Amino acid sequence: MPPVFPMLTVLSMFYYMCLRRRARTATRGEMNSRRAIESNTRALPINVEIVQYAKEVLDFSSHYGSENSMSYTMWNLAGIPNVYPSSGDFTQTAVFRTYGTWWDRCPSARLPFKRTPSTFCSQDYVELAFEEPVYPTAVHILETYHPGAVVRILACSANPYSQNPPAEVRWEILWSEAPTKVNGPQARQFTPCIKQINFPTNLIRLEVNSSLLDYYTELDAVVLHGVKERPVLSLKTSMIDMNDIDEDEDEEKFGCGMDTLNKQFSIVTLREWPTNGYFDKLPYELIQLILSHLTVPDLCRLAQTCKLLYQHCCDPLQYIHLSLQPYWARINDTSLEYLQSRCTLIQWLNLSWTGNRGAISVSGFSRFLKACGSELVRLELSCGHFLNETCLEVITEMCPNLQELNLSSCDKIPPQAFNHIAKVGSLKRLVLYRTKVEQTALLSILNFCSELQHLSLGSCVMIEDYDLIASMMGAKCKKLRSLDLWRCKNITESGIAELASGCQLLEELDLGWCPTLQSSTGCFTNLARKLPNLQKLFLTANRSVCDTDIEELAANCTHLRQLDILGTRMVSPASLRKLLESCKDLSLLDVSFCSQIDNRVVLELNANFPNVFIKKSFTQ
Repeated sequence: MPPVFPMLTVLSMFYYMCLRRRARTATRGEMNSRRAIESNTRALPINVEIVQYAKEVLDFSSHYGSENSMSYTMWNLAGIPNVYPSSGDFTQTAVFRTYGTWWDRCPSARLPFKRTPSTFCSQDYVELAFEEPVYPTAVHILETYHPGAVVRILACSANPYSQNPPAEVRWEILWSEAPTKVNGPQARQFTPCIKQINFPTNLIRLEVNSSLLDYYTELDAVVLHGVKERPVLSLKTSMIDMNDIDEDEDEEKFGCGMDTLNKQFSIVTLREWPTNGYFDKLPYELIQLILSHLTVPDLCRLAQTCKLLYQHCCDPLQYIHLSLQPYWARINDTSLEYLQSRCTLIQWLNLSWTGNRGAISVSGFSRFLKACGSELVRLELSCGHFLNETCLEVITEMCPNLQELNLSSCDKIPPQAFNHIAKVGSLKRLVLYRTKVEQTALLSILNFCSELQHLSLGSCVMIEDYDLIASMMGAKCKKLRSLDLWRCKNITESGIAELASGCQLLEELDLGWCPTLQSSTGCFTNLARKLPNLQKLFLTANRSVCDTDIEELAANCTHLRQLDILGTRMVSPASLRKLLESCKDLSLLDVSFCSQIDNRVVLELNANFPNVFIKKSFTQ
């Protein structure tokens, strides 16, 4: 009989490795609830669970509502539920600005950045503060209309109510998942299985992706469950999950802090690299092409394998287009400093969502642009709350070739700072959604940036006279193709007439929630006759849109693809049939809350025009 001692020795070693791994993960607080010890376990000590609703909305990327109202705004997420468990379209909920893929299929759509990790699919976010820091045990999201948009939940180590900011801000993913299609728009309580973290938090971030939704998702409230004392798991174990043997998993944790990514950026080893293998036989261009499919962290890891690949991975040609938005929680001044030598040829740079809570300083951002801004053509800075007047001044001085600038939701930039943008005469795209740009600065920008093709002024509440702005656009911006005037409060038929006469290349126009426009003045008829290239027209919540306007669109704007006339009481089924028969490319028609268009009419139109998505919203 062969001896069994070697087998026992192997099993003993395996058992030791399992226990060692278990102890390490437990001390880090990274045990996932689905990997919890399967029997004879309990949390020690036993804590009383605290249940709390969000106290305050700290930050968000967009919302459907107005800056001066509570209807459809993110601020509705604070406090107890207003609507749940009811289902339907309610103004007391939080609604993001977009849904579906419609915004990616219009003239203003931007080209995506390559190298975006497949695991990053977030389009919008909202950050919520709670009263008491706790170790989370559950997060409940009350969704009241078209649920299924939430793709990631994160917790932050920083206490927004603390007087002493921490030396390092950590973010941990509590839960994440790819977008999924939810059958039906009915309300639900979404309670994903979250992982355990090793720090208390009272700052929760939701990230959403609405690309699979048939309409706007509506959120009512968020409930955080947690305990004050950190749970400690009992060491009595009867079974160990084999997944815990994965030694590489910890390196992939999103919340491992900024050090990991920065070490990857800065890695320099003095040892001798091994031979380059067969890569020496490949053309330089072919290796560059292969590496162009890797994400930024993968490039940093590959650079540690051999001299040849190190040279390729650090080649500035690999960083012509660079998006750091997927790594927003780990990007800081040190990251930018490490990247400087690799980004000397960079043309597209995405720093959206990065740098907040002191991660990127004005000096760090300025140093990077002074070293790498000369070739920049596109700069995305959405929700960059570290930006100030100095930053805009540096952008205009260091980026002479800039053509696209996105400052969406950069609401901390002071009004006078926007005057600097007028120095960039080469601009073709400018996004100022939810900024504090004032009228004087905007007039200067329009006067000197005559190459503008795409301009977003949605929810810019500090502009006093939009008729004057529209007149300047008509006179100076002859190449304008898309214009967003969402929730512009004071434009009249006079401004629309100037705009339509001067900007006849317009293909996309958003006049949603502009209450001062009245169909009786002929403003919409004038638009239809002067702008035959229109592909997207949003007249959302304009009660005065009538059959005459729809018939003029049918006669003159045959290339129309998207039309939103939500809320009108004056449009009949007959005029819609004319529109659908004339505009063969129409793919989106929103007739929600149109009093003459009932569900029976929508069903009939859907049957006769199956290629058109006809949306009819409801409230219960």
